[in-house]
Amino acid sequence: MKNLFLLAAFVCFGTMYSQQGLKFGIQGGLAVNEFADATSVILGADFGHMWAVNETIDLGVMTGYIHGFAEKYGTEDVLIDLPTIQFLPIAASLRIWGSNSFSFGADIGTALGLNEGNDGGFYYRPQIGFLMGPYTEFNISYTGIQLDDASWNTVTIGIVYTLELKQPY
Repeated sequence: MKNLFLLAAFVCFGTMYSQQGLKFGIQGGLAVNEFADATSVILGADFGHMWAVNETIDLGVMTGYIHGFAEKYGTEDVLIDLPTIQFLPIAASLRIWGSNSFSFGADIGTALGLNEGNDGGFYYRPQIGFLMGPYTEFNISYTGIQLDDASWNTVTIGIVYTLELKQPY
């Protein structure tokens, strides 16, 4: 029920100011720690909105999709097929711009588990970003999701595109 409430709050809050800058991103990486042997590659997509508080601080909201592709083990006779792992993160975002082309910050919130037996948990994702152009950013991030009996941790690289929508006068 708590996760449903957070999702509803995000949808309502996210659509109030949807005419400003939107962010779309993709990421790829590897799992570390407990899920390193169970997953081969991690792919994800992000969607969010950031508002400039001042020249150096941006605040926003984000959601996305994280997919951990299952590793396969076995021989010619026996094949062990592990399940894929999927999350839907919903988070608040903070970015601090140290210069015109460098930022650091984090996303903090909850990640809903989408696959069977996955309840999700507390989500955090510290990031370092580098502008490659006026609307494109390259980032490096570490994702952590605190599950009931384990911790999902990944290291990823990604590309983010910002779409600024102008409000008519």
